[in-house]
Amino acid sequence: MKVGILGAGQLARMIALAGYPLGLDFIFLDPSVDACANKLGEHLHGDYSDPVLLAELARRADVVTYEFENVPAPVAKFLAEHTRVYPPARALELAQDRWVEKNFFLELGIPTPQFALVDSLEDLEQAMSMLGIPAILKTRTQGYDGKGQSLLKSEADLKPAWVVVQGLPAIVEAFVPFTREVSIIAARSVSGSVVFYPLSENLHKGGILRIAESRANDPMQAQAEDYMSRLLNALDYVGVMALELFEVDGELIANEFAPRVHNSGHWTTEGAETSQFENHLRAILDLPLGATTALGKAAMVNFIGGLPTTKDALAINHAYLHLYGKSPHKGRKVAHATVRTESAEQFGQSVRQLAKLAEQVDDS
Repeated sequence: MKVGILGAGQLARMIALAGYPLGLDFIFLDPSVDACANKLGEHLHGDYSDPVLLAELARRADVVTYEFENVPAPVAKFLAEHTRVYPPARALELAQDRWVEKNFFLELGIPTPQFALVDSLEDLEQAMSMLGIPAILKTRTQGYDGKGQSLLKSEADLKPAWVVVQGLPAIVEAFVPFTREVSIIAARSVSGSVVFYPLSENLHKGGILRIAESRANDPMQAQAEDYMSRLLNALDYVGVMALELFEVDGELIANEFAPRVHNSGHWTTEGAETSQFENHLRAILDLPLGATTALGKAAMVNFIGGLPTTKDALAINHAYLHLYGKSPHKGRKVAHATVRTESAEQFGQSVRQLAKLAEQVDDS
């Protein structure tokens, strides 16, 4: 069985690593010559919209998936005419445009921050009278890891922020005074079976995820599963999905969803009975989904921009290092480490040590 993946970055790499024990082969389409998943399968080098390469991928892959949501939706639609493609192209279309995504949430009865469409500086100034300060200006498309976003702390920030988004179509959101940021990850198979992972509690800095901690028996689990179920069912979704949420006064408000395996679920590799990567493959191949029970306490710490030495990372008790094979670069996710242990005291100590190590090599 051969799985095609649009994109050959670290998420594709982790999907492939989870697939090898299942006897799966992989073929990647990616424009980068040195994409880090290349060594784990065949590499079709070229643009995602190259018709010749897309035809080859459709011919040779039994099923096609993707590792990030900025793959052009028309590409997924084209491939779906020739082979199986999961998650569905509709999920890509929604996730690629924050305005469309936010309105979709509201259609499903999932609350979001207040937001407004802005196509000009004048629109932005007018929206402030409704939303108030502080607020966040975001481009409608091509935004991830804090890119294309500006925090508006005063009226004086409006014009510089509009320059930052370069006049692109945008939305502005009211700032949410959240207690914490969480995410839920689920997998839904072709046959409609669904499994949910325990909530992840997430810490961001500069718009980039730094730490994700599993939260078994979290009081917000049921509400998060309800919102996720609405999304999965409305889209007839297949694969892994992540939903990012704010907790405000004991209620959850949706931020965004990702139609793919997700950074906040990296702890599942060592910290759950079945990783999100394996369950993604099981879902798109319509295999029985694996148990998602957390194995003790687990967390993930990202390494951004710079790499720790393997010796330093593994010297931390109960730590597991995952190198992506990417060269260090400012703001780039180049590795992560997970912690898993039954001891709450040891868990806290190891996470703090990893976070300190990550800060030492951080070049974001």
